[in-house]
Amino acid sequence: MDTLKKFELMQKIVRELEDLQHSQQAIIQKIGKIEVDNIELGDQRLEKDLPDMHQRVSDNLDAIGSILEYFAGKTENFGNKNNVDALKEQQAINQATGNS
Repeated sequence: MDTLKKFELMQKIVRELEDLQHSQQAIIQKIGKIEVDNIELGDQRLEKDLPDMHQRVSDNLDAIGSILEYFAGKTENFGNKNNVDALKEQQAINQATGNS
């Protein structure tokens, strides 16, 4: 895999991790809303299970945040080390002039 393709794949993974992080945040918010609604309703099963679900999702969110921070940094370092901006410029020039 060439350097530019590798960098683009790394950027895609960072975006997917960010999306996953946002999804987990949305799940936490939904669980919280259900917990609040259940205060009025008082269903024992929800009262028992929702806090555990909330904690597990929160733990996953923390893990995703840690992985995202690590991999975004790795991606940025890879891009800087391999001068990806120059590679993108050269690729654009090659495409414009018909050279591969």
